[in-house]
Amino acid sequence: MSNFTNFAIKSEYEHIAELGDRLGEVEKMIDWEQFRPIIKELYTNQTEIGGRPNLDEVLMIKMLVLQQWHGLSDPELERQANDRISFRQFLGYPLKIPDRSTIWLFRERLSKSGKDSLIWNELQRQLDLKGLSIRKGMIQDATFIHSDPGHTRVDTPRGKEAKTRRSKDGTWTKKGGKSYFGYKLHVIIDSDYDLIRRICTTTASLHDSQIDLSDIDEVVYRDRGYQGAECKGYNATMLRGARDHPIGIRDKLRNNRISRKRSKGERPFAVIKSVFGSGSVKVTDLKRVRVKNMFSAFCFNLYQMRTIYGH
Repeated sequence: MSNFTNFAIKSEYEHIAELGDRLGEVEKMIDWEQFRPIIKELYTNQTEIGGRPNLDEVLMIKMLVLQQWHGLSDPELERQANDRISFRQFLGYPLKIPDRSTIWLFRERLSKSGKDSLIWNELQRQLDLKGLSIRKGMIQDATFIHSDPGHTRVDTPRGKEAKTRRSKDGTWTKKGGKSYFGYKLHVIIDSDYDLIRRICTTTASLHDSQIDLSDIDEVVYRDRGYQGAECKGYNATMLRGARDHPIGIRDKLRNNRISRKRSKGERPFAVIKSVFGSGSVKVTDLKRVRVKNMFSAFCFNLYQMRTIYGH
């Protein structure tokens, strides 16, 4: 797209900004340039003929942020990035928008290299630099990320033995008498700023109690499902009674106090699923879901920073 066209789009955007643009506000809240070295490392051949993309590294990160923020498929992301003025503003008015194949290949490189974890760590570093560091307690919780199991039976082999391309790593589980298929997003948020600080993606059948995202000297508020589970920090897990051994009044009062503290832990999942539309995935394996979940958590932190700074 020509510079003249972009100039016209920028003029149109001024009216949109007056009406309010969340993307425009959150784009200014972090230093996107700090992600560039992480992405450059994915491409060992830096020539135009070699493996380096002809598109800007920061642009590719922003494309995946847009995708998770709006719950878009690769083709729809390509279309809307070319069509919507607010998207172009967020992307910095590039002369060329990545096509669906480039988006898919970039996300695939992230999943295979594990660079998504470095992107996440850089975001956390920037949060600390802004004074949004962990101070008091942490809240750990998990949620199901649904996937399509296809038409195969529950006991059909998956992983490398799978004959279907659908959700090769997804697993079945039951909760409250209801069956779920897919994955889990485990998060721990700080109770001061409600920002997601650590994440982990597993298959749906792995019990919440098997994942400990706490750190030493942290107070960690967790629900009854974590009772008896490992905790590196100070264990503030709600207690549950056993058959013929109900909990006493002191434990009930303690549970009430913890429940009030950890109630905020549901908000990230509500935003990720209801606002971003990212409660389900179509990608087929755990590594790909991990990247999707990381960008969902990334988007939530941008969303929450906007709240913190009163926008």
